[in-house]
Amino acid sequence: MISSEHVRIQREYFLSGITKDYNFRIRQLKKLKKVISDYEEEILDALYKDLGKNNFEGYMVEIGTVYEEINHNIKRLRRWMKPQKVKTPISQFGAKSYIYSEPRGVVLIISPWNYPFNLTITPLIGAMAAGNTCLVKTSRNSPNVSKIIAKIIEEAFYPEYIAILKGGSEQSMEVIGEGIDYVFFTGSPRIGKVVMTKAADNLVPVTLELGGKSPVIVDKSANIKMTTLRLAWGKFLNSGQTCIAPDHVYVHKDIKNEFIENMKKAIEKFYGTDPISSKSFGKIINEKQFDRLLTYLDESKIVYGGNYDKDKMKISPTIMNNITYDDAVMKDEIFGPILPVLEFEDIDEVIKEINSKPRPLALYCFADDKKIYSKVTSSVSYGGGCINDTISHIANVNLPFGGNGNSGMGSYHGEASFDTFSHKKSILKKSTKINITLPFPPYSKDKMKKIKMVMK
Repeated sequence: MISSEHVRIQREYFLSGITKDYNFRIRQLKKLKKVISDYEEEILDALYKDLGKNNFEGYMVEIGTVYEEINHNIKRLRRWMKPQKVKTPISQFGAKSYIYSEPRGVVLIISPWNYPFNLTITPLIGAMAAGNTCLVKTSRNSPNVSKIIAKIIEEAFYPEYIAILKGGSEQSMEVIGEGIDYVFFTGSPRIGKVVMTKAADNLVPVTLELGGKSPVIVDKSANIKMTTLRLAWGKFLNSGQTCIAPDHVYVHKDIKNEFIENMKKAIEKFYGTDPISSKSFGKIINEKQFDRLLTYLDESKIVYGGNYDKDKMKISPTIMNNITYDDAVMKDEIFGPILPVLEFEDIDEVIKEINSKPRPLALYCFADDKKIYSKVTSSVSYGGGCINDTISHIANVNLPFGGNGNSGMGSYHGEASFDTFSHKKSILKKSTKINITLPFPPYSKDKMKKIKMVMK
C-alpha cells in the first residue's frame, strides 16, 4: 500500500539520524522560510480564492504568524535541544539526572480548511524543529491553498523528509495504522474522535486541536466602544470561521442595548453598510457550510444583518438578540458570522452555565473590574483566551495554544510545539568512583534503619 511505503521511506530517513542534527534543522527551517517568501503572492491569491481573504488579513493571520514562528524557533532551538539537568535525590548519591528531548519519529499532520496555510505550516515548523520527518495531509475543502502548500513542500524538501499525503481522509486513517509515531490533528471534535479512536487502536499518541462554543462575557464595567470594536474584529475575522472565534456573548442587562448599538456601529465601521460587497469581509468556504449557517437565522431574533448572497457565498455579519440555549444557533459551534447575544445579571450564574457545558477552546472576558475577570479566569476551565480582547492570545508564540477536554488535548506554538513533537527521555548517570551498596541484598534491620534515614 502507498501509505505503508510513505512511512517506510520516512522511517529509514529518520533512523539515519540526519534530522537530529542541529545544523540540519536550522537549514531546513531557513529553507522553508525562503520558499514561503518566494510564493507569498501565490499563497495570498489562493487564500482569496478559497476563503475570500483580503490580502492584508491573509498576510496577518496566515503568513506573518508563520514567519514569527520560524524566527522564534531558529533563535531558540539550540537552547531547547540542550539536555536539561535536574535535581537528583540524596537516595541516588553520586548520580546526575538529565532530560533529553528526542524527536518522536515519523509524524502525521492533518490540517483544516479555515486557516489552511497557518494551521498546516505552524505545526510543521514545530515538528521540523524537534527533528522529525513529516507526512502532511491538507484539506480538500481549501484546494487552492492545498495546491500551493504541496508546491512549497515538494520544492523545498525530499519526500523522505517531508511529504504531502494525497487522497481523502481514509488515506490519513490508513497511515495511522502503518506504524506512524505521532498524530497532530486540527479540526472538529467529531472527526477528532475518529482520529483518536484509530490512534488508540494502534497506540499512537495524539495532539487534538479542536473547537467548541467559545463564550464572551461583557460586564457592565467594560469599555463598551472598545469592547465592541475588538469583539467585532475577532468574531467576523475570516467570516467567523475561526476555531477560537467568539461564539456567543453574555452581556450584562444594564448595558445590553448600548452594547448592541455599538456592535452595529463597529460592523459598519469595518465593512460598511453592505458587508457582502466589502473587500475586507470573507466568504463561507462551501455550500454545505453556507446552508448549515442559514438554519441558524431566526428572523424573529435578528436585530442586525441576516442578509446573504449564495452566489458570493457570503452571509452578512448578523446579531441575534434574546437568545437562550433552546435556540438552534446555540446547539453547536457556529463557525460563521452570526453573533447570539444572551443577557445576564449575576456573573456567578454565567460561570455556572458555562461550566455545565463542554470546556471551550477559548473564553473572552471584557471588564475593567478586576474582581469580575479574576473570578472568570479562576473559575472556568478552557483552552486559553483574553481579557479585554479576542483572538490575540494565539499571536504570542510564548503562550502555549491548545484545548481542554472536548476542545482538544495537547498544545503547541513556540517551545510548546518543540515539546509536543519531542519525547522527553530521562537519563540518570551514576559515578563509578563510589559504589553505594545499601540497595543491594541481603537486606537487614540495620539497612532498613538506614534507608528510612535517607528516604523518609
